[in-house]
Amino acid sequence: MSLRSLFYTKYIFKRCLLYIWYKRYVKDNPVIQADIHQCLKVRGSKQIKQPLNKQFNHLMIHYPDYAYVFFWRINKLNMLWRSIFVDTRSCKIFRSTKIAGGMMCYHPFATVINAKSIGKNFQFRNGLTIGNKGNDNSKLPVIGDNVTVGANAVIIGDITIGNQVVIGAGSVVVKDVPPYSIVAGNPAKIIKRLDEN
Repeated sequence: MSLRSLFYTKYIFKRCLLYIWYKRYVKDNPVIQADIHQCLKVRGSKQIKQPLNKQFNHLMIHYPDYAYVFFWRINKLNMLWRSIFVDTRSCKIFRSTKIAGGMMCYHPFATVINAKSIGKNFQFRNGLTIGNKGNDNSKLPVIGDNVTVGANAVIIGDITIGNQVVIGAGSVVVKDVPPYSIVAGNPAKIIKRLDEN
């Protein structure tokens, strides 16, 4: 088999898988659709004007970070064909964590997410740790809508992060954060309020 025909066979195989997955997991799933929309919107992709199936195909083929989120959503992180869409990633999102639609990660390396719940349009970068305090899973964070977290941030304990919060890179958050805040530092402190003029 020539290199060209091998490439073509792999291309057709990928497209067939994407067609099946679109019909089975995406077409009637508003949470996955929200992930797709948010990922394209934040990246400023022109694909956002395409039909949903083309948006899904584009993200699965060109964005392994999105593909990771997709396989997590369908609870198939160990799927046989996953490796042709996702690079090896060191990321763990606990199945008990409830995450609304619109989740997006830029580089999920070295990330552990163990929260009670996370609202819609959650964005994060590499090195994020969200977890319990004292190895007690009753003491987990609750994170609101439209929260963006920078690289290497830590969010620990029975705390609440409000809506529209930005957590700066390297921050250590161990206390509640009110809505419409930008926090940074160790320990994290409010450095700006987004609802004040």
